[in-house]
Amino acid sequence: MKFLPTLLFMAVASRSGRRNFMMLLRFFAVLLVLIIAFTVSFHVIMEREGRNYSWLSGLYWTLVTMSTLGFGDITFHSDLGRLFSLVVLVSGVVFLLVLMPFTFIEFFYAPWMKTQAAARAPTKLPPTMRNHVVMIHLDAVSQALISRLRQYRIPYVLIISELSEALQLHDQGYEVMLGDPDSPATYENARIDQAALLVATDSDTKNTNAVFTAHDVAPGVPIVATAGRAASEDILMLAGCSRVLQLPEMMGQALARRTIGGDSLAHPIGNFEELIIAEATVAGTPLIGKTVRDSRLRELSGVTVVGVWERGKFELAGPETRITAQTVLILAGTQEQIDAYDALFCIYHVSGAPVVIIGGGRVGRAVGAALAARGIDYRIVEPLADRIKDDGQYVHGSAADLETLQRAGLMESPAVVITTREDDLNIYLTIYCRRLRQDIQIISRSTLERNVSTLHRAGADFVLSYASMGANMVFNLLRKGDVLLLAEGLYVLRVPTPPSLVGLQLMNTPIRAETGCSVLALGGASGKRVNPPPNSILQAQDEMILIGTLESEDLFLKKFAGQNSESASRNR
Repeated sequence: MKFLPTLLFMAVASRSGRRNFMMLLRFFAVLLVLIIAFTVSFHVIMEREGRNYSWLSGLYWTLVTMSTLGFGDITFHSDLGRLFSLVVLVSGVVFLLVLMPFTFIEFFYAPWMKTQAAARAPTKLPPTMRNHVVMIHLDAVSQALISRLRQYRIPYVLIISELSEALQLHDQGYEVMLGDPDSPATYENARIDQAALLVATDSDTKNTNAVFTAHDVAPGVPIVATAGRAASEDILMLAGCSRVLQLPEMMGQALARRTIGGDSLAHPIGNFEELIIAEATVAGTPLIGKTVRDSRLRELSGVTVVGVWERGKFELAGPETRITAQTVLILAGTQEQIDAYDALFCIYHVSGAPVVIIGGGRVGRAVGAALAARGIDYRIVEPLADRIKDDGQYVHGSAADLETLQRAGLMESPAVVITTREDDLNIYLTIYCRRLRQDIQIISRSTLERNVSTLHRAGADFVLSYASMGANMVFNLLRKGDVLLLAEGLYVLRVPTPPSLVGLQLMNTPIRAETGCSVLALGGASGKRVNPPPNSILQAQDEMILIGTLESEDLFLKKFAGQNSESASRNR
């Protein structure tokens, strides 16, 4: 029963389907004529032998003989009858055992399988698809981005040019569409004019081709691309990009920002209009050993300590949260409040010894440039001689060699930054450096998200995922205004004030106790109140800006989002 609708669908769906259907009809017509001719001949020969059988018996003998069953209950006695039996038998072997399976497979089963495959990898999206994200390449960054899109139930499609790859990715759970990224028809079929964003993470040349083609089809759609070379940024912008991400340089700056080798200033990592989120290391400052309450940071500068990073794990900060030498503070405040914090701690410097950077690639060089901009000395350990740009800042040799690390100053350095693109090597070097120095700060790059926790277990104090950083930046561009991803697992969310909280003082709400989120700001007709005091009364027209982990924000949305408008539910 299931085959008949499929066959009929194939018969009318395409020209090739109709051709296949006609071939099947012709084959079965020839077979039917042959069966009728053999049945009539059976009666003629039997009458010559003086025997009479019914037409049903003649049909029965023909089918039994053609199928080679040969029960032997009806047989011919003459040589002519036996010769006829051989002709029927051979015809049955050819038609039923050879031609029929071949015809069925060639003109029905194979096209049916192709139709099924095409359904798994469509070449065109439905007209109802809109506000989706179109991606042209699957790599570590796009994989991480897809994970975030799924969390927020944002539709996406991944354009793949090879059918076998598209089917394999579909079976792995990806939403795919078959098409060539350099073809205008592909973007028309992907409904690019109704898309929210196009993301290109392939090589610079392929990204340029895809961006230029898509921009011609839908000039108004935002396009984000990654660039492997600094020179490609201008070309991609000319091709039609709205934003080009130089991820190696961004990764280098982010890694440098978390080192404790220089100043103790606050470094912004994100902002919601006038609300600024910043990170600050505390090593070498009087804050070590104090609780957040004892630090009096809010009283002295106006900033709020909303959370802390401890060996890569984020925790919301409370009054009794203790600050250690390895703590990285997450601060929230206005620019004036951040400046006031910097004025308090600009006099503190951790160490005069150079920071050790392992790996002289683009990320390693970017870390060095960012440290130099902060006035921090550094040494880059690089095994490839052709990468060494300045003998004064580079140490030639393998980071797995103790003598090389000693020449780089590892035994005196306050921090080591591991920047190679191979996660296995980074894990190896993290274990090695931690064995050599228990007190050194180890910051490592991870290419894949799944290796972040492994690097923490190996001894890294802080790990930045290349894939996560790229995905977070693209996601922030997509959802600017209501969701901000600051780092791995750390989110800022804007929502309307839930009706059940209207009229309550901030300190009397169950937000922090029941969800784990912290309120950073309140905004309404009277303007935004950054770091509102605990006695602030929540108004119905207020917007709340919250910070927390994905789990804590999920708890908030499950408890309160149903009371808000649909726009506050993050499309979940």
